[in-house]
Amino acid sequence: MISSNELPRGMHFLERGWLSSNNLILTSPAETCMVDSGFWSHSAQTIQLVESVLNGRALDTLINTHLHSDHCGGNAELQRVWPSLRIGVGASQFETVNNWDSSQLSYDVTGQYCPRFVPNFSYLPGQTLNLSGVNWTVYLGAGHDPHSSLLFQEEERLLITADALWQNGFGVVFPELEGASAFEDVLATLDLIESLNPRICLPGHGPMFDDIKSALKVARSRGEFFMANPTKHAVHAAKVLIKYRLLELQAWDINEVQLWANQVPYLIRIKEDHFPNINFQSMIQNLLAGLVDSKVAKIEANILYNL
Repeated sequence: MISSNELPRGMHFLERGWLSSNNLILTSPAETCMVDSGFWSHSAQTIQLVESVLNGRALDTLINTHLHSDHCGGNAELQRVWPSLRIGVGASQFETVNNWDSSQLSYDVTGQYCPRFVPNFSYLPGQTLNLSGVNWTVYLGAGHDPHSSLLFQEEERLLITADALWQNGFGVVFPELEGASAFEDVLATLDLIESLNPRICLPGHGPMFDDIKSALKVARSRGEFFMANPTKHAVHAAKVLIKYRLLELQAWDINEVQLWANQVPYLIRIKEDHFPNINFQSMIQNLLAGLVDSKVAKIEANILYNL
């Protein structure tokens, strides 16, 4: 495992839990910047972490790699604390954010919440972003999310991978839940990462890592497995959606789980596409049993607890 001490001066990698994405803070005498802002319910913690790095300075610029709630949920609170903060999002979703279409932004379909924020500028693949005096080239990192970006710092060979590559995998391939073919995009993005030959990867979740070859091997194997077994990916995705909500709540009445699930379009679509011969309630019960068997949750007295 490597540490932030191996990053250039002025770069601070903040590894968070799975509810909030990791953050990268960059400082120079002229500017302070941040990449991704975590989940909304962790906003107070995020503010404290940013303040501890900035030592009384204001946060000037925030870039979102993509707009899932765990990566941009803190935007609104950061904007409230630092009103002059400029937020940048991918150009393909700039108008969607301005209009705040929560369905197109994935919050409705995942059963998640993200406070509304106002973007100030957009960026495109191929563009260079100057963050605190350091240039980062933007690349499209489709697969997990069709709008997701990778940011590459060529001189230091640092790559912000968001959820396209973690040390032990990658994020749920959400377009597949909508009937789109996206496993090929996952593998193409992994090929792109290999071609960039980064020295260190800064992922959206988990520790930063420098054994890129091993991480790519794990991710490719996982991608190829899911491509051959789409129902297993759908089950994995459904468990992730439930587990993510459980991470937020920590304890959840089983009846409330069912009521919530009934309002989550992705879960309904998974049932229709992969489990047409069982009823929806039974599918959710099976998913909860799977979480318990995996020892990431437990059930006591009709309450689902996070582990």
